[in-house]
Amino acid sequence: MLTYNVLLFAGLSEACGQASLLVQVADGASVADLLRAAELVQAGLKNQTFRVAVNSRYVEASATLPANAEIAFIPPVSGG
Repeated sequence: MLTYNVLLFAGLSEACGQASLLVQVADGASVADLLRAAELVQAGLKNQTFRVAVNSRYVEASATLPANAEIAFIPPVSGG
């Protein structure tokens, strides 16, 4: 098992009441696996819209997570 410290940005951190969370997944897990596990750890993520960044790059749900990766959940932002 690998444990990732997932950073939560903007509205996600507000919805979850924390800036990060620890999520455990099996070795060789995909981003989709991480998302499912994260929702079990933090119910505030359900029904939220966000992208996943691994090592500062946006990735698709099918991407495999490397060990020791920096993971961030980033919601859409608006500017003005």
